[in-house]
Parts: sequence; C-alpha cells; structure tokens
Amino acid sequence: MNRTHYIGNLTSSMKGKKVVVAGWVEDIRELGKLTFLTLRDVTGVAQIVLTGEESIKQTKVLSRQSVVKVTGTIQDTKARDFAFEIKLEKLDIVNLAIQPLPIDPIGRLESNIDNRLNARALDLRNQKTAAIFKLRHYALASIRNTLTEKNFIEVNTPKIIGSASEGGANLFSLKYFEKQAYLAQSPQLYKEQLTIGLERVFEIASYYRAEKSHTVRHLTEFTSVDIEAAFMDYFDVMDILESLVANVFEDAAKRKEECSALELEIKKPSTPFERITYKKALEELARDGIKLELGDDLLDSHLRKLGEKHSGFYFIIDWPMKLKPFYIHEKEEDPTLSKSFDLQFGYLELASGGMRLHDPAKLKSRLKEQGLDPSQFADHLRAFDWGMPPHSGWGLGLDRLMSVLTKMDNVREVVLYPRDPERLSP
Repeated sequence: MNRTHYIGNLTSSMKGKKVVVAGWVEDIRELGKLTFLTLRDVTGVAQIVLTGEESIKQTKVLSRQSVVKVTGTIQDTKARDFAFEIKLEKLDIVNLAIQPLPIDPIGRLESNIDNRLNARALDLRNQKTAAIFKLRHYALASIRNTLTEKNFIEVNTPKIIGSASEGGANLFSLKYFEKQAYLAQSPQLYKEQLTIGLERVFEIASYYRAEKSHTVRHLTEFTSVDIEAAFMDYFDVMDILESLVANVFEDAAKRKEECSALELEIKKPSTPFERITYKKALEELARDGIKLELGDDLLDSHLRKLGEKHSGFYFIIDWPMKLKPFYIHEKEEDPTLSKSFDLQFGYLELASGGMRLHDPAKLKSRLKEQGLDPSQFADHLRAFDWGMPPHSGWGLGLDRLMSVLTKMDNVREVVLYPRDPERLSP
C-alpha cells in the first residue's frame, strides 16, 4: 500500500516531511471547518488534521475503527497529547467498520472477558490487550535467547502420538486413519530420546490435557516450554530454569511502552530462588494445623497456605516417588524420595521437572510398579539400549508465567484463543 512509515517511527523533528501512514480510526472530532482524526497502528497513535470540503465530506461516511490510509505532511500541533500532527493531503478509505461493534476496543466501555474473547481480533486493538501479547512475544524471544546461549537446540516433536507419554491420564484420543492416536500431553519421551544425539534440547509448543477443570489457571490447550539436558542433574536444570525466569522479567521490564499500557512495574526477581523440601513443606503446614502424611499430595489449599509463607518464586524439591511419573529418578540415599522439583509462584505451580531414569532395566521395573505395560513403550525403551546418557529436564507453563508477569488473575487473558471445556471457538 506504499506506506512509508509506522506511526511510532514519526517524530516532531520530521516537520515538513510528506508521509504515508495507515491504520484504524479511533476517534473523529469536528471543530468548525476542521476535522481531527485519531489514527492508530500497531506502533502508536497520531492526530490527522482535515481541511477543505472534500476531505471533511469523506469523514461523514467514516466510522470508528475503519481502516484508512493517510497521505500528508508532518506539522507542529497545539494538542497537548501529541508532539506533532499530520495535515491531510489525501484520505483513502480502505475498509469501513460496521457499527455497532461487538466490543469497544478503545476501552471506554468495558466488556467482560467472554465477549472480548468472542471478538478477540478486535480486542487486540485495545492497547492493554495488545501490550500483553507484545510482552508475550518478548518473553518468548528472551526464553529462546537464554536457552540458545546455554547451547540448547530448539526441536519440534510430534503432537499426534500413538501412546501416552505419561501413563494415559487425561488424554484426548482420536482416530488416526484406522489406528488409535492421542494428542500429546508433553514432549517428555521424545525430548529424552533426543539427548542421545543432541544432548541439550528445548521445545516451545502447544500440548493438550483433557481435564474438565473450571479454574482461572487451567486450559485444555496450553503452551509449554520444555528442556532436556544430558549430563545434568536436577539441580543443574533448576539453575537454568531460575536464570530463564529472571531473564524474562528483566527483559520485559525494558519494554516501557507495554509496561505503561498495563500500569505495570516489573522487577527482576532476586536469585537464587528459595528451595524447600517436600518434607519441610509438610512441617510448615503441620505448624498451621494441617496434618499430612509422607506421600500425601499437596492440594490447592495447602499450596495457598505455603504461598503465604513463601512469596514470589520458590522451589519445592525432593517429592515422594509415589507422586511422580515413572521416568523420574529416585534419590540414592532415600529411594522413597525423588530427584524432582516444582517451581511455584506463591500457590501457583509454574514448572515441574527432575532427573530422569537412564537405566533401561530400572525404567521397565518402574513402569510395572505403576501398573503400566512396558510393551506400550517399546519404541521409547529401545532408545535406552543405544547408550542413554544421564539426563534431566523440566516443563514450564508459559501461559501461567505470563499471567504472573502481567499480573493477570485469569490465564485466558494471556492466551489469544484459549481452549477450555466450554470454549472451542473462535
């Protein structure tokens, strides 16, 4: 369309320069023989001044949120909210927006989240909403940068799989031609196998869990950041997770425009994160009158109580083996405990990981202990006979991390098109 500039790249020092900009009309104001348009694109907003009967006549058919192209010259302005304005030479109406719109993207009239999600593309014209997804973009860039600097290689594993990756619970099943298939819950088995040749791998992708959870933190389709690293133990990969999260916050804090739109003050969390054992967590809960036996899982109510004592990020480590998947390594000094961890932010679980079993005999035995058939994992087990190195890894919920970063209570706010038990469109 021969656009010469994004609005955000224009400055008052360009006075007298002819430019072509494009975007959507946020506001139309008539003042006698002048009409003012507020024009926004993804980078910023500008004031357009229209004079002359023909130009002003065009605005009579123009509706808010319509898409236009403006050709004009940058000049000084008396407006308090703008450093300059653009005097119109030519207005091209590209596409008119119908009225009334399903939501007000400027935010003058508030809409509930369901209405906003039903019109998500339009909702992105709201600068608060747009800022969330710009920060998500920068968070992903930060994650990739951190892991690449640590010699991890980005990979892509299948999302249509022939067997359960973590034992078969909460799987979406589907017919794959004449075969039974499932949507992947995680890349767990694949990423372990890939350490044989690539040593350090990571993946950022969507995964699926058929949980009928109706909470503000659960989705049936979610984005996970996963790593697996050969010749590392669970403390090594905890260190990587810690630095990755700290870098995300540090990099996001540099995005002043987005932080301003969301009225956020983002601070890099102090490191190292606190690490408490599962046993210590039980002792802390006991002091509050919550009696749990070794091996009991920590419920949401328990984690909320712990979150009151441990604000911010912290690890819970050395969970009981009975609470962890078949591939987790036991602690040599106490085989009832595992070399595992969860990363918490207050009550909210953000990541889970640990050291994996790399001995094929132990792995087969563990599968049987958990009531799983080793033959169902034959393809996976075969790789362990080819020289599987010791390895550790974790999976981090990106959506939950973004809800913490942006201080959003509902994870649906940070996902473009969320999927939950009720929502399958748009």
